[in-house]
Amino acid sequence: MTLALHSPLPVGRDVRLKIYPTFNLQHGQVVPTGQAGPCADAPLDQVAWLLDAGACRLALVDVDAALGKGNNRELIGQILQYCRTQGRKICIQVAGGVRSSDQAQFFIDQGATWLVVGTILHKSPMVVEQLLARFQPHLTAAVDARGGQVHHSGWVDATCVSAVQMAARAKAYGFKRLLFVDIPEETGSEPDFDTAQTLSETSGLPLIMGGSISRPEHIERLRTQQGLKGALVDALLFRKDPQLLAFLQATSA
Repeated sequence: MTLALHSPLPVGRDVRLKIYPTFNLQHGQVVPTGQAGPCADAPLDQVAWLLDAGACRLALVDVDAALGKGNNRELIGQILQYCRTQGRKICIQVAGGVRSSDQAQFFIDQGATWLVVGTILHKSPMVVEQLLARFQPHLTAAVDARGGQVHHSGWVDATCVSAVQMAARAKAYGFKRLLFVDIPEETGSEPDFDTAQTLSETSGLPLIMGGSISRPEHIERLRTQQGLKGALVDALLFRKDPQLLAFLQATSA
């Protein structure tokens, strides 16, 4: 049964912004964005709860694969297969360690809609070209940045490349969609909306923003910015904040 809205949205509100509840998967468990300590509930139970609440989009991030310390590929496959049994279209984005055609094909075969490419934009131009040749309609280029400066390998390594330069590089490669992951300066810091707007304007590509989006007022701010098409929000927050859940349900209707 779909849950009722906890906080009805005003009539006429623009709900075209797409919200992706985001599951950060590490050691087979869901962990909060940028923090330690797994959630007690099993990942599939959390996915089922959000789908029952009306979610029609999800983002899955393999934190272990992004860090180069194992992977959660089997778990992601199970989630993708579960979503295929729901009798409706669930748009799913997979990120973290997508660095080969075999990995990309596995996720596509299991039902992923979008695959996010990040670290290999810096390290493996040839692999990027191979992926684009086979999977371009499914690919999103990730620009992970703190203070406008790009990081990669699970936010561990800083680079001398700016977010704007990275977005331009992704567009030159042939990507048609960008994900700006705003790495928070510290817990509770405000999202870098200025960089998001700059990336949207300079690249001319549809832009999804995540990383630091955690409160209803952040969603409200995103709605006012041209070119920003969606938001990644930690999936664990929707149980805690009825207004966030209301936004999700309204944009999924």
